[in-house]
Amino acid sequence: MWQNKLKEIIYILENSDVNEIDVSFWGRRFRVVKSAGVSVMEKPQVETTSLNAPLSDKSSELSKPISEPVDSNSKEVLSPMPGTFYSAPSPEADPFVKVGDSVKKGDTLCIIEAMKIMNEIEAESSGTISEIVINNGEPVEYNQPLFKIKPS
Repeated sequence: MWQNKLKEIIYILENSDVNEIDVSFWGRRFRVVKSAGVSVMEKPQVETTSLNAPLSDKSSELSKPISEPVDSNSKEVLSPMPGTFYSAPSPEADPFVKVGDSVKKGDTLCIIEAMKIMNEIEAESSGTISEIVINNGEPVEYNQPLFKIKPS
């Protein structure tokens, strides 16, 4: 009997704009999600200038390359999953690694929280941390660069 109710809930979810339903009945709790991992993007700020306005120093800033060239010797550590990046095991603790730290294969670099599960990300090779690409507490996507490591 509860299976029929669950089928009704799934049908309602599929035919509505609702993304998730969480219900409890007959001593059981059911959570039905239409699509996992919906991300919300903030509207980027756009600078506008008048056509008659004189050019300023900001125009030269806009012509600079968006990203710096990648050092050919550096190896990027990519995020294996979407989630939230944490550089330390707790807010009060020191970060796992800092720029300039030497790491060995298997050392913990950071934690990515995905669906309330803390996943430790380990170094795939030995080297020195040359750059930490993302800030603590920021969301990350699959295959997004997290660190740059210079092999030793």
